[in-house]
Amino acid sequence: MDSVTLLLLACGLAMDAFAVSLSNGLCYQNFRRSQAILSAVTFGVFQAVMPVVGYFAGRFFSRAISSVDHWIAFILLGLIGGHMLAEAIREMRHPEGCPEKRPFTLRILLIQGIATSIDALAVGVSFALIDTNIAAAAAIIGIVTCALCLIGAAIGKRFGAFLGQRAKLLGGVILIAIGLKILIEHMTGGA
Repeated sequence: MDSVTLLLLACGLAMDAFAVSLSNGLCYQNFRRSQAILSAVTFGVFQAVMPVVGYFAGRFFSRAISSVDHWIAFILLGLIGGHMLAEAIREMRHPEGCPEKRPFTLRILLIQGIATSIDALAVGVSFALIDTNIAAAAAIIGIVTCALCLIGAAIGKRFGAFLGQRAKLLGGVILIAIGLKILIEHMTGGA
């Protein structure tokens, strides 16, 4: 996977965490800079670790499915991207608003970290199928996620309600496009 595609994939994966960071900045009372930094680092770590876990699970099965690996990568990325699109559209149609004002806790942060990184686990499986350098990929995904979440928390204080679902829409489109690119490259032999 080339570096531009990997960077776009990292941005696409980070959009859920970015949207949650926007929401945190908007909704949690007294969401301080230290909490924004802690949440950005937490999201970055979860987003970096999950593809590694998925990668090693995928490597275990890669020989058995090597003839259809490009289809599996396409389907996984398409499903993840499609889910993000559907979720964003549903939230745009029926906005929930902020939960009642309550303090931001470590428990909430860990739940958010896990919830926003499940997609990265599936992407890790596709990394194994297309033989990606997992160390570089995980580092890029973690750094991009951390940076975007810091930006998201800051923006959330000002414009969170407007950008949240649009970020998920963009992330879904990016993941679907990368899945399609992988499929086309493998079908045409241009990897």
